[in-house]
Amino acid sequence: MVAMLCVLAGLDARAASSVSLPDKVRFNRDIRPILSDNCYACHGPDKNKRKAKLRLDTREGLFDDLDGNRPVVAGQPAQSELFRRITTSDADDRMPDPASGKTLSPRDVALIKKWIEQGAKWEGHWAYQPPMRPAVPEFSKTVISRSVISGRKSDAAHTGSPNTDYSNLIDAFIRAQLEQEGLRPSREADRRTLIRRLSFDLTGLPPTPEEVASFTQDKTPQAYERLVERLLASPHYGERMAMHWLDLVRYADTDGFHADNYRSVWPYRDYIIAAFNQNLPFDRFTVEQLAGDLLPNATRAQRIASTYNRLSRTTEEGGAQ
Repeated sequence: MVAMLCVLAGLDARAASSVSLPDKVRFNRDIRPILSDNCYACHGPDKNKRKAKLRLDTREGLFDDLDGNRPVVAGQPAQSELFRRITTSDADDRMPDPASGKTLSPRDVALIKKWIEQGAKWEGHWAYQPPMRPAVPEFSKTVISRSVISGRKSDAAHTGSPNTDYSNLIDAFIRAQLEQEGLRPSREADRRTLIRRLSFDLTGLPPTPEEVASFTQDKTPQAYERLVERLLASPHYGERMAMHWLDLVRYADTDGFHADNYRSVWPYRDYIIAAFNQNLPFDRFTVEQLAGDLLPNATRAQRIASTYNRLSRTTEEGGAQ
C-alpha cells in the first residue's frame, strides 16, 4: 500500500507540474466546485441518495472520522481517504465511480492535493462570509498601457508596482492572473470596436453611426469614462440588466403549466428595470421582493416587488390538487 501511494504521489506530482495552480488554494473558489460537480450527487445533502453514510458538503463530513477513516486529514494527503480514492488505480475503490460518467482532471486532483497540504482550510458558504479586501497583486513583467482608459500613449511599456500605473486596480488582478496562466494582454481594440462592445454589454443595443463617429473623434483622456457614464444613464441599461434577473426568477407572461394560462405581472418587470436604473441598494432590492408587502407603510412599488413570490409555476384545477 505504501509503495502504491508513493507511485500515485509521483504521478500526481508530474500532473501538478503540468498545470497551473494558484499560490493559495481556497476551498470555496477551487475545491467546493470540484466536489459539487463530481461528489455531491452521492455524498451531498440528499440523504435519500447518499452512499456509504459519507457527506462531503459539510465540515463535519469532510473532516470527522467515519468507520476508522477520515476523508480529509489536514496537511496529509496520503492519510486522507478522499485523496486516496481519487488517485487509486483500483476500479472498485476509484472515485468518482466510473459508472457515474464523472471524472477528475489532473488539475482537479492537483488542487485537492495542494489544498490538503496547505492545511485544508474550510470555508462556509460565500454569502455568509464577511467581505475582505484582498492585497493588490504584484507583477514584474512588461505591461501594455491602455490609452482609451488611461490616456497614455498606446503600446507604452512600463514595469513595476500596479499601484502606480493603473487608474483601476482591477487591472492589476487581471494582469497577475494572465501572468499565472502564461498569457499576454491583447492589444488595445480600435475605438469602433470598443464602443460596440460597451454598448452591447451595457444596453444590449448597437451604437448609432453618430455615436460611433463622436466617440472615434473624441481624443480626450476621459472619452471612455464619459461613454460609460452615458450608457449607465440610459434607460436601456436597466432593461439590459433586468434580463438576467428576470431569467433567474422565472418571470414569464404565462403560468408554465397545463394550459399555460396568461398572467399579467408586467408591473414586476417594470419594477426590476427601475431598480437597476435607480441603482437601488442590493439589500433593499432583495428585501422588497421577499416581503415588500409586509414592510411598514409599504409603497405600491414595494408591494409590486413581492410579485417575486408568485413567479413559480401555478395551476388552476378547481381544488383538484
